[in-house]
Amino acid sequence: MHPYFRQPSETAVITAFAQGDVNGDSIMDYVYLSGYQSPDSPYVTGITLIIQDGRTQQFYSIPLPTNTGYQPRLFLGDFTGNGIDDILVSMDSGGSGGFGYYYVYSFFNNQPSLLFNYESFDSSFKYTVTYQNDYKVKVVSETPALSFLIDLSNRSKAYLSEIYTDDGTLLTPLQGSVSGLNQLYPVDFNGDGVYELFAFQRVTGRYNADGLGLMQTPLSWNGQQFTPFSNQQYLAVYGQPVT
Repeated sequence: MHPYFRQPSETAVITAFAQGDVNGDSIMDYVYLSGYQSPDSPYVTGITLIIQDGRTQQFYSIPLPTNTGYQPRLFLGDFTGNGIDDILVSMDSGGSGGFGYYYVYSFFNNQPSLLFNYESFDSSFKYTVTYQNDYKVKVVSETPALSFLIDLSNRSKAYLSEIYTDDGTLLTPLQGSVSGLNQLYPVDFNGDGVYELFAFQRVTGRYNADGLGLMQTPLSWNGQQFTPFSNQQYLAVYGQPVT
């Protein structure tokens, strides 16, 4: 990671704060996100995860691989099942793609360990999006190995005429795409006090604003990494106005 050099117009800020036992000694610890921000901008730079041991009052500083973004925030919860709070760090890219930057850290015994990294997620989850005849789009996920079919027949005639002939034949071969990680939410699917992660990625067609749906992947900790919960994955499609 490259060090961050503060600009003259920026001031040090605390952007998020949470309390929980993150090191496992049964004493409340204090977790912060600090950074630098200009008075006239919501953009935060030099974002750093800071933990104060509730027993010793000692501070620990953890630099983040991606340390700039909007709305840096914290969530504490047990993601591994050991009864100790882990730390979910979230921030928004602010770009037109709506991407998010996410990390999950364990701080057991005051030793930081990165459990989830949005960049590793993006490199691990691959897809193909292929337009087919009869107003269909086939989405194939490599992890887990699943396929989905989107029906475009309820789209407007103007939209369909740019892609298909009147009988539903493709005018030309066409590929869409699935974005990198857009949103990540902590969800306790089982209601057992152990949180899973729920990842959302946009499925797009000919261009970024041509949204086809949302790929939804629940992730649970398997002792080594986060993997699709019960080998499940879902594709939610956007509704269209009733005519």
